Amino acid sequence: MTEYTSESNRPKWLIPAAAITVLLLVILFALGIVGGDSKTEPGNTALTGDSLPSGAQTLIVGKQAADNGLSWQGVVRSRLAAKIAPKLNARITEIAVNPGDKVKKGDVIARLDDRDLRAAYNAALSAHTAAQAQAAQASADERRMVDMYEKEAATKQNYDAALAQAKAARAIASQAASAAQQSKVMLGENVLIAPFDAVVGERLQEPGDMGLPNQPIVTLYKPNDLRLEASIASHCAVPIKLGMMVNVRLDSLHQTVKAAVDEIVPEIDPQTRTQDIKVKLPKIEGLQQGQFGWLELACDAEQQALMIPATAVVHYGQLQAVKVVEGQRLMTRHIRTGKKYAEQVEVLSGLHEGETILSNAGLLQ
Repeated sequence: MTEYTSESNRPKWLIPAAAITVLLLVILFALGIVGGDSKTEPGNTALTGDSLPSGAQTLIVGKQAADNGLSWQGVVRSRLAAKIAPKLNARITEIAVNPGDKVKKGDVIARLDDRDLRAAYNAALSAHTAAQAQAAQASADERRMVDMYEKEAATKQNYDAALAQAKAARAIASQAASAAQQSKVMLGENVLIAPFDAVVGERLQEPGDMGLPNQPIVTLYKPNDLRLEASIASHCAVPIKLGMMVNVRLDSLHQTVKAAVDEIVPEIDPQTRTQDIKVKLPKIEGLQQGQFGWLELACDAEQQALMIPATAVVHYGQLQAVKVVEGQRLMTRHIRTGKKYAEQVEVLSGLHEGETILSNAGLLQ
């Protein structure tokens, strides 16, 4: 009878022992003990790279003087702006404009309830009419008295009294005329008009609201006289002079323009240690009040920076690199760049002064 050996009778230590043996053979082969006599000698191993292409332009990297340029955020505002507010307490009955509307000088902006002022004006006008009548009567009495006095038909006392009464009546009439004129002016204050040709910026209240002195109803600004107003560090403002040309970057319009310094506010904010600089902007299509911009200025003295041409930078997605020349071979070196200066770019890390790079590697990519 044939006998079969069960797997359960095999020793359990055979499988782990076999695994350990295979692992030892791998380690010995990696160390060169097993598998041959050739070994890698200790030391530096030369890396292979791309050969230097024909027409390659090389450059020795060096430091150059670079301005310590900074950008200060500012807001575009009109040189001529106004907040239209009533002088008296009165309810707003009408607002004739909306934001963005263009108005001419003298156009009606808003109307306020004028019933009280109109009643006061009518009363002052009536008082003036009555005072004028009394002055006219007194003047007639004065003339008769003068005539009688000259004919010695009236006493000196009656003559003086008539002259005084006429003089007082004329004074009262003049006072009533001034009061009526003042009431008329006050009545006109309840109609708010545009003081100059402008564009409506904001509408801050609505009909039915209570108009209060110094509480604006709308704001106006002149659209063709815009400036960038920025607050910069006071120590950076020292070299700035009136009329000095500076760069203004308008991100919303994708433009950078030259502009002249128009105003330097002499006062320095004691909390932020900043000073306001206002720059007159040229006429630009699409430029509006309220937009943001950047005032670009060099602060402090020039600094030495490692600069390379922008054409030397090779882009691999979000990574940046240059081709470093070592002998007749090209090695790819990743770098980190900083500020851009026209056609030059600052290298923050990855390169050292004196190394040779391919200056047009970005164009050969």
